Amino acid sequence: MSDHNDLGKWGEGVAREYLLTRGYAIDGINIRIGNVEIDFIARKDNRICFVEVKTRTTDYVDPSASVDRKKQQRMIRAADLYMSTLRMDAEPQFDLIFIIGDPDGYTLEHIPDAFYPTV
Repeated sequence: MSDHNDLGKWGEGVAREYLLTRGYAIDGINIRIGNVEIDFIARKDNRICFVEVKTRTTDYVDPSASVDRKKQQRMIRAADLYMSTLRMDAEPQFDLIFIIGDPDGYTLEHIPDAFYPTV
């Protein structure tokens, strides 16, 4: 496995622990819906949360740049398919978690409701 894959798995582990300590219930990790992979599907406060995690070793490259409008639209379509297939009657929430650093030191930024489904 390449270094960036190791970093991504580490970051997902950090994000998972972060979500759990804040009352999220994790329903799925790295769930593939069509051609989209959702890092976490979780529940909190009667909402179904679709969480994207981006991990970088440095803030030289802004991790939020990798969650552009096209990525958001793919996540929204995947969430719609997931919820309609399971006949879920809950409000979706799209969260982003950005982790910058490594196991020796890092920062984590969580943006709940980072974007909304468009009509």
